[in-house]
Amino acid sequence: MNKLDINENYNNKAFEDIKHIDENGIEFWYARELMTCLNYSKWSNFKKVIFKAMKSCENSDISVFDHFADVGKMVQIGSDAQREQKDYKLTRYACYLVAQNGDSRKKVIALAQTYFAVQTRKQEITEKEYSSLTEDEKRFYQRNLTKKGNYSLNQTAKNSGVKNFDKFHNSGYKGLYNGETADDIAKRKGLRYREDILDNMGSDELIANLFRISQTEQKLKKDNIQTEKEANETHYNIGKNIREVIAKNGGTMPEDLPTPKKSLKQLEKENKKSLKKQ
Repeated sequence: MNKLDINENYNNKAFEDIKHIDENGIEFWYARELMTCLNYSKWSNFKKVIFKAMKSCENSDISVFDHFADVGKMVQIGSDAQREQKDYKLTRYACYLVAQNGDSRKKVIALAQTYFAVQTRKQEITEKEYSSLTEDEKRFYQRNLTKKGNYSLNQTAKNSGVKNFDKFHNSGYKGLYNGETADDIAKRKGLRYREDILDNMGSDELIANLFRISQTEQKLKKDNIQTEKEANETHYNIGKNIREVIAKNGGTMPEDLPTPKKSLKQLEKENKKSLKKQ
């Protein structure tokens, strides 16, 4: 990756491009890739920034090892010789601390501080803060979690033998929505062709689906499911079980929950327009 040319067109895409997601759906960044992105040319200099970030983490009574995982790989240094190259797996919080301790004269450092602060904020919202959000803000928050959850579930389902992912996801919807597929849900909600049903759910409906997603992934892993048929049955049964719990507790069935007047995509467009006018 070449040194970045920082100009007016620079945006957060650079940080998104070097983002990785592990087998559990957790995002992380490699320190050496972040080093290049932040316009540091020497590892020895960037390592000092990492150590300062680790100290900041420690001073906040937060486990350094949870955010700065020591990793390395063997690299070729000659025809028959190799050596270990030091690296770190950084959480978004670790990246934020690195940016905070970086060279403030670099324009990209300020951009990184903003980017990772926003991302960290989105992920570390407390229960008290969540309760103070508006319904639309809760929808954005829960939709973000379902996106990550579905990504992780897809990886696990693939390892369990799933090839037809439409059928796999419809199995879960059928269990939770009393036989309805994704297309059935979309029609009931009056959505346009290929419009995302999750973007047209309220926070409570998204939470029910997030629970379905997370519980299915756990079950696939715990039972070491290895066939597509078993995976589909597992997804259906989890959805059905969650539906039964909702009924037992006197809750509203997901298909009876109101569909928001505006999709999240519509709200995003409106937010962008309002920001341009400011």
